[in-house]
Parts: sequence; structure tokens; C-alpha cells
Amino acid sequence: MSSFFFSTPVDIDVVLEDSDERETVDIKLDKNRREKAPLYMDGESVKGAVTVRPKDGKRLEHTGIKVQFIGTIEMFFDRGNHYEFLSLGQELAAPGELQHPQTFPFNFKNVEKQYESYNGINVKLRYFVRVTVSRRIADVVREKDIWVYSYRMPPETNSPIKMDVGIEDCLHIEFEYSKSKYHLKDVIVGRIYFLLVRLKIKHMELSIIRRETTGSPPNQYNESETLVRFEIMDGSPSRGETIPIRLFLGGFDLTPTFRDVNKKYSTRYYLSLVLIDEDARRYFKQSEIVLYRQAPEIALTPEVAQQQIAQQKQLQNEPTTSAGPTKDMQTASFGKQQVAAQV
Repeated sequence: MSSFFFSTPVDIDVVLEDSDERETVDIKLDKNRREKAPLYMDGESVKGAVTVRPKDGKRLEHTGIKVQFIGTIEMFFDRGNHYEFLSLGQELAAPGELQHPQTFPFNFKNVEKQYESYNGINVKLRYFVRVTVSRRIADVVREKDIWVYSYRMPPETNSPIKMDVGIEDCLHIEFEYSKSKYHLKDVIVGRIYFLLVRLKIKHMELSIIRRETTGSPPNQYNESETLVRFEIMDGSPSRGETIPIRLFLGGFDLTPTFRDVNKKYSTRYYLSLVLIDEDARRYFKQSEIVLYRQAPEIALTPEVAQQQIAQQKQLQNEPTTSAGPTKDMQTASFGKQQVAAQV
């Protein structure tokens, strides 16, 4: 029974060990609110102390005090239902009474945290410490969130993305990105080569789109949001012109790619190349990329930096070959206009 609408007879403080030295993560709660949470890793112990303090020196009768470490997935569209995938508990005190503040240590050793924390549009994955002082009238509950990162090693293979796109007798371009998998502090390096230009192109932009899928059919929800919009060309290009791409990911609010987390949700990322002509018609192509969180000590090694330089040089020196446009077409609707664009 919740004590939300009543004045609680006790204060509960949860202090995590090394909280002053531990790195924190700035979490966006909503449009105008943010908070900081301590950062933990998979396999790391979660320990600290709970202080229970009766108010005004009054005697507090309770039927037990316990602490839990919980991992839940909250689906916002599903009436806020919570699905627990992790639940550990420890008894701090047997039934009795308190008249003075009392502190109880706790330690959840080497906890497996198999998923990374996530705060999305329709879903939230959170880890938290919950303290419950059980009472006959109403339980008193206090929760303290932590944030979890899951690091991955760099992929052994990382193929570039190469594609010809166009509209027959109007537009033919080649575009290439140096690889298809990026860590969250990486740099997207690529180029666009114009083989045929018979449209009056006004400008061109590159966007990063996050697509969140929650639930399962028939109750599946898809939400897309544009996280970054980066103009890479202003004005009409000429035939044979090459436009370089260099986009740093470190300054944007990105998460790793998540695939079917606990069979509840997925999060995928796409690079969207958009050309806009003088009539405001849009020609676009989306390519899926994979994002992963790389440990900081790996991300800064000279070997990784040298690899990025080599990939950029390869793009600059690789000869361009002319090929016919692809046949698959996608229709994009903009107001009353419909534009057939290659995908």
C-alpha cells in the first residue's frame, strides 16, 4: 500500500558507496527536467547504507525493513506496466520498533546487469535500489536510481556502405560511408559523387534518425525522431563533383543500437541522405548503421585513430565507377506533391 498521499512518519536516506568519486550520467526526464545518476557497469557490486530516521523522535513500529536491487522495463503505452527482469533482496531488520536513527549497510555483490539503461519515447529501462519499511497501515518506500552502461569491443569486421541511387535521366549519385558500425564518439566519414545532375538541387543534408519499436504485433508501436540534421551542401552541384562527409558523433545524445531487449523493444539508427530541389521536393535514401558503446580506453588508442585516417584516405583515393541507378523506388509524400525517389 502506497504512502504517497500521507505524511510519512519516517525519513529514509540511501547513500551509495563511493558516490562522491563515481562518474555520473546526466539523464533527460522530460523537456525541462534533467537529473544525475551514478554510473555502474555489468558485474559491478552495488553497495551502500540505508539510514532510517523516525520523525520528531517518535517511536516507529514496523513489520520489517528490506532493501532490493531491481531492474525493470516500463512500457508507457501499456498503462505504465512494469516488467521486472532483475530482483535481488536483503532483509535489513526484523519486525520491531525504532525511536532513534539507525543505519543499515547493504551489498549486492557482482550483480549481472545484462541490459543498458534506456529512457526512450515509449519505454524506460531502469535499475534502482528500493528500501521498504513495512507497516500495518502503509509501507514507506524510498527509491534511488543508478545508470548502467554496457561496453562492447570493436567489431572484427566493419564493411563500408556503398550505393548508387538516382532517378532515370535526371539524377545519378554514388554515396559511400567508410563503415557501417560506429562507436558513440566516432566520426562518420564519407563522400557523395554526382554522376548525373539534371535537377536544380537547392541543398543537401545528412540526418541521423532513431527508430524505437516497442511491443509486438498487433500492439506494436514505432516512433522515429531526427536527432541530428547536418547540411553538407548548399547550392546546385555539377557533374563530377564530390562532396565530402565528416560528422562527429560525440556531441549528440545517442545510445547504442538495441535489438529485441528482453523481447520488449528495439532501437535502431539510420543515416538519411536528403536532396531538396527548387520546388521543395525531397529525394532521400536511408541506410541503417549500428552504434555501440566502446570503453573510453579503447576509443582513444593510437591504433583506432590510425584506422580512421586510413579509412578517410581510402575514400579520397578510391576511383569512382559509373553504374546504372538502382531499380527499387520509394514514394515520399510532401503535401500535395509526390516524388519518386531512389532507395
